Amino acid sequence: MPGMPKFPVLDGWRGISILLVLAGHLFPLGPKALRMNECVAALGMAIFFTLSGFLITTTLLHRPSVGEFLIRRLCRIVPLAWLFTVVALALAQAPAFFYIAQLFFFSNLPPVWLTEYTGHLWSLCVEVQFYLAIAAVFFIFRRRGLWSIPILCLVVTAHRIQTHTLVSIVTAVRVDEILAGGTLALACGTPHLAWVRKFLAWANPLALLPLSLAAASPFGEGLDYLRPYFVASMVGSTLFTGAKSKGARYLDAQWLAYIAAISYALYILHPIVEWGWLGSGSKLVMYAKRIPELAAVFGLAHLSTFYYEDFWIRKGKNWSKRLRG
Repeated sequence: MPGMPKFPVLDGWRGISILLVLAGHLFPLGPKALRMNECVAALGMAIFFTLSGFLITTTLLHRPSVGEFLIRRLCRIVPLAWLFTVVALALAQAPAFFYIAQLFFFSNLPPVWLTEYTGHLWSLCVEVQFYLAIAAVFFIFRRRGLWSIPILCLVVTAHRIQTHTLVSIVTAVRVDEILAGGTLALACGTPHLAWVRKFLAWANPLALLPLSLAAASPFGEGLDYLRPYFVASMVGSTLFTGAKSKGARYLDAQWLAYIAAISYALYILHPIVEWGWLGSGSKLVMYAKRIPELAAVFGLAHLSTFYYEDFWIRKGKNWSKRLRG
């Protein structure tokens, strides 16, 4: 079985993505008229989805077992998501069907079954639905099936253009961000696509950053449709520039690697700071409370990552080894 390629800069991007999401969700970022919070959060999610598509596709390229893939992915995603969901829905006094929709990851589909406490979990629905779909395609068509990813990416973008959808939580008009990451993985893992890798090495991430920001803005108009491609190109432009480049050095920072390690737990837990009394008071009081609240969330994310989630990740690895055996 070929070894999985290592791209240390991806941890840096993962750390940046969660910091952008936290900033966009929890702190005021300029005058409301500019809607910078929406822009920054959307860019963070686009980077997150790109990384997810890249990782999933790379995994299937190098570990071509659908059973192992699903076991490891679900053991990574489900335990914390389910624990948080049950607690949050109980606090929200949600109807019974909300539990079914959210525990089985279809709450983002119309008519949408999300509460104010669990609204951010739409992204997990997009993720898990993609896992199941790509696993089915790979099971039927094997490695050739992965080449449907760039085709589907263009189809989804075309559907967004046809329906004038800029940013959505519905999978059918948001999954092109994951598919763009999968396309990037195919470009990186296919020998005869060396010209793509040369182009990415030539591209400048600092030039692609303002384009990605503009494409994530509510005022981006037509650029919004190109968001998946700008962001995937921006991430891809840092994969082949060499470990000594400035971008690689910044993205390979240890503090970003730590934030990347706890990023999933941070994403799941961060809305706690807006629950009830924690999110109440005048703007001055509310944002003054936010710093110690976030420190507590970072502490919870650390415990979750290295104890609770680590237990289930190790279980998933053992179960996948048994399946292989």
